[in-house]
Amino acid sequence: MNKLPEKNYFEVLDLLKEKIRHTRYRAVITVNYKLLKIYWEIGKTILEQQKKAGWGAKIIDRLAVDLKIEFPDFKGLSVRNLKYMRAFAEAYPEFSSFALPPDAPILNTAKTTIVQQAVAQSGNGNSDSFVQQVAAQLPWGHHQVLLDKVKTREQQLFYMQKCVENGWSRSILVVQIESGLYERQGKAISNFRQTLPQLQSELVQQSLKNPYIFDFIGFGEDIKERELEKGLIQHLKKFMLELGKGFAYVGNQFDLTVEDDEYFLDLLFYNYRLHRFVIFELKIGDFKPEYAGKLNFYINTVNAQIKSDKDDTTIGILLCKTPNELVIRYSLQGIKTPIGVSEYLLKKGFPKVLKTDLPSIEELEAKIDREYQGLKKTARKPISATSNKTALPSGTSGSEKKTNTIKKPVASGTSATVKEKSQSLPEVLEGSGKKAPEGSGKRKNFWLKNKLLY
Repeated sequence: MNKLPEKNYFEVLDLLKEKIRHTRYRAVITVNYKLLKIYWEIGKTILEQQKKAGWGAKIIDRLAVDLKIEFPDFKGLSVRNLKYMRAFAEAYPEFSSFALPPDAPILNTAKTTIVQQAVAQSGNGNSDSFVQQVAAQLPWGHHQVLLDKVKTREQQLFYMQKCVENGWSRSILVVQIESGLYERQGKAISNFRQTLPQLQSELVQQSLKNPYIFDFIGFGEDIKERELEKGLIQHLKKFMLELGKGFAYVGNQFDLTVEDDEYFLDLLFYNYRLHRFVIFELKIGDFKPEYAGKLNFYINTVNAQIKSDKDDTTIGILLCKTPNELVIRYSLQGIKTPIGVSEYLLKKGFPKVLKTDLPSIEELEAKIDREYQGLKKTARKPISATSNKTALPSGTSGSEKKTNTIKKPVASGTSATVKEKSQSLPEVLEGSGKKAPEGSGKRKNFWLKNKLLY
């Protein structure tokens, strides 16, 4: 029996594995594209008929019913989904003209921003083709999220590229959109343009954010540096997700020894996409110029002791408060090592839109007061004999009909007649011996009104 050389066998095995993976992935992409295309055609037809034939909104309800009857096993023909199809066709009017080439490479947009800028600056039809190619690789659920939460074409392209690049699930896409990744990506204050080649500086810049959001830690603004570091390590998976793709954890409190003196890096990572070590230094409070000098020392030490010849130069990221950008830029001038400065947030604040939508206490009180006064007017309105069509129980006297009273049980076997009368809070509490709370006359009856209403 002839023995197959072991080295040759494993080379052939690896080649076959790669071919199978590529074929399976291409099959998934092709099926997904076909589904998106039929959804686009349905949406395009609805749009055209609404414009040309004057179809109203109700026609979508009827269309959903008729299509479900004809194709009971075809999921995705609900009214809600048909509306998404219409929005999808409206967002990508040239989607059907784009044909997914059978041997087209799967997009890997590691140079996302550079490509995006080149497409935006070209101003020709290639931009549409590029957008369609990215869109064709996303599942329908991702497109639903983008149509719901992202309104501009530029932002949609950004998040589509990030999904393809990082393999985001639908839930992670939602988290990234709600955290405002588009507004934060590439916004770190840095000297990368002065210290790195142009192509590298753009890639490194776009790999950083400002601010970083660490709301998963659960601490307030009074947190200490060691507590912040421990919190990030305890939630390392979420921390890595916030950092972005390519970061590999090396260690915390990483020990550096320089002529018998020990120094400790807060956090050390390696980015396999950038092919370089990344140092994170955590500081509580505002940026100070001396922080840049210390980080510069750490970068030079890692370059000398840890970095190999195959690695690019180490970069340092300082996480702190950044109220004065000019101070930071002055501090980084003249430093030859690449350093970036970003802020971090421990809690996500309310969005401005949400803040304006929340009613104030005064607005709530005014609303309750209006409803309360309306109830009083309704209760005091005289009931005429002609308008009151409800028959009184037999045996009710005429005097009882004329008396506008409410019989309210007080205790078992007893009752009391309470005349309808507006009472203030002190009057209500007077008999109970409780003291009325202090407050302005405007809020005196708030408790009583709220109690009566609810």
